[in-house]
Amino acid sequence: MTTGLRPARKEHIAMTKDTRKNEVEAKPEWDHLEEWLRRKMQKAIQEVLEDEVTEFLGRAKSQRRAAVDAVPGYRNGYGKQRRLTLSCGTVVLRRPRVRDIEERFESRLLPLFARRTKEVSDLLPQLYLHGLAEGDFDLALRGLLGEEAPLSASTIARLKAKWQGEWETWNARRLDDLEPVYLWVDGVYVKAGLEKEKAALLVVLAGLSDGRKVVLCVVPGHRESTASWASVLRDLKARGLRCPKAVVGDGHLGIWGALRQVYPDAEEQRCWNHRFLNVQDALPKKAQPAAKELLRKIAYAPSRQAAEAAKGEFARWAKRGGYTVAARLLDEDWQRMVTFFNFPKEHWIHLRTTNPIESPFAALRLRTEAAKRYKSVPNATALIWKMLLIAESRFRCLNAPNLLKEVYKGTRFVDGIKVNKHSAKKVAA
Repeated sequence: MTTGLRPARKEHIAMTKDTRKNEVEAKPEWDHLEEWLRRKMQKAIQEVLEDEVTEFLGRAKSQRRAAVDAVPGYRNGYGKQRRLTLSCGTVVLRRPRVRDIEERFESRLLPLFARRTKEVSDLLPQLYLHGLAEGDFDLALRGLLGEEAPLSASTIARLKAKWQGEWETWNARRLDDLEPVYLWVDGVYVKAGLEKEKAALLVVLAGLSDGRKVVLCVVPGHRESTASWASVLRDLKARGLRCPKAVVGDGHLGIWGALRQVYPDAEEQRCWNHRFLNVQDALPKKAQPAAKELLRKIAYAPSRQAAEAAKGEFARWAKRGGYTVAARLLDEDWQRMVTFFNFPKEHWIHLRTTNPIESPFAALRLRTEAAKRYKSVPNATALIWKMLLIAESRFRCLNAPNLLKEVYKGTRFVDGIKVNKHSAKKVAA
């Protein structure tokens, strides 16, 4: 009797211990919540890995293989422990192995050599591009992603090398399928390479006939010379980019000379923001508020004729105050300042300035200024390209995409209004 009861008692004690352990696991404490979640996640992933093998072989662990039409192969233990970093931390997993099979077993959940989820891999470049230095990654993320997370300065170094390769591929892609209506062009200067002077990176942004804005190129150039811009435009043309209807740029003469060489049929629009700054720099501070109001009346006039009248008002005001230099600045390149009147009124807000390309540069300069100097121009180019691509997903679409299609097909507009055949004859007369 006694001998028969002892095993039962031991079994009862073992069951009691297991129940208590399960109770502890089912009721985590606040102080260990993160650790509990990671354990649960680790267990869930490991179970899914086991289920994948079961599905592949068609039988559970220790289950005999069917005598007829059975899938060949057997479980063969586990590979070495592998750390996988998730958004909620780092877990340790063992990938099941299978032997004696005709086709290779590949896990859908855990690919070979994967050490981070896609979300964590996307997070690292985002943090770097927004200002986190290479040496700060370990300190900043170790507590969040776990002590065993694969983080180091070399991780970012490898990312930058990868971006360089991606940029080279992107910069050689074909552009035949794009329908460019407007282009915005500008240069950003960064401290890179061995030269004392800043390196110029030439950027082209396109407004397409479907309303999207896309980055077309980011390339290093020799300042913003005509030769550099001509090289950029010829490369775009060689890759299939059709002639845009209008190009918006600042006052640098290089782009206009290059445009006449490569896309002579494109209309040219100078940025009003740059012109505002040029004119105000020629005025004393006390006169600048009044000048700004008069200049806005010109830029935001409802028609070309009204803009001409507002320009005359500014000239008279400048003459009375003795600000002849400011008046001459406004006369310079006047025809390029009012090109936007030849396009739909809904698009004027986009065409008056280079803001579509200047706005992403505002955030970009925060990152480029955080680095004292980049070791090479290619590294700086790849970094800025990556930042602009991230910003591209948040670009505001162009107004009235239906009118973009008409502009692309060659429909004429005068003072923002579409010209039909009858009125076109009057305008020509």
